[in-house]
Amino acid sequence: MTGHHHQHQQNPPADTDPAEFWDERYGQSDRIWSGRVNPVLAEVAGALPPGTALDLGCGEGGDAIWLARQGWRVTAVDVSAVALQRLAVEADRAGVADRITTVRRDLLAEGFPAGRFDLVSAQFFQSPLVLPREKVLPPAAEAVAPGGRLLVVEHGAPPPWSGLDADDPRFASPEEIMAAIDLDPDGWATERQGESRRTATHDGHTGKLVDHVVLVRRR
Repeated sequence: MTGHHHQHQQNPPADTDPAEFWDERYGQSDRIWSGRVNPVLAEVAGALPPGTALDLGCGEGGDAIWLARQGWRVTAVDVSAVALQRLAVEADRAGVADRITTVRRDLLAEGFPAGRFDLVSAQFFQSPLVLPREKVLPPAAEAVAPGGRLLVVEHGAPPPWSGLDADDPRFASPEEIMAAIDLDPDGWATERQGESRRTATHDGHTGKLVDHVVLVRRR
């Protein structure tokens, strides 16, 4: 679910099929997200030597393509075949298709792809569908190689134009995100836990957005 613009709507029914939901959502327009890399990811990954990366909920591939351009080998996972097809076209256009492997998968139903990665990135995993952090983030941490990092970035508050309540449970504090990952403190070092602010524009409205950031390194 990579992107700078999130259009919130009424939550769909709990039994909605995630693949159908996201394929339909992506099918509504030629592009949903901006195609730009998420700024916190660029800041964190830009300071690291390129290695292997797992991009969870990669969407149309703004992050995956940016990482590949920096020399990373990226496994890009999303539940939407439509999004992954767009990613493949963009990766080809950017000349980095050989460094990106796409995987269509419902992480909750089917689990994570095999392997360990130097960087596991979960950017804006909030969704109109129920996606419990405590079910997705511990396996995300499991997928981190020794010495590697898990980066979780979430909306810390509703965008001013969303009409959502600030107490909406989709907006967790950095402490709540950390609790959901449920790490053994002896095995991990916390490199960052707090908020990041940025300015964004949506349908002509400009506002300040708060992101909550957790960055942990496996010892």
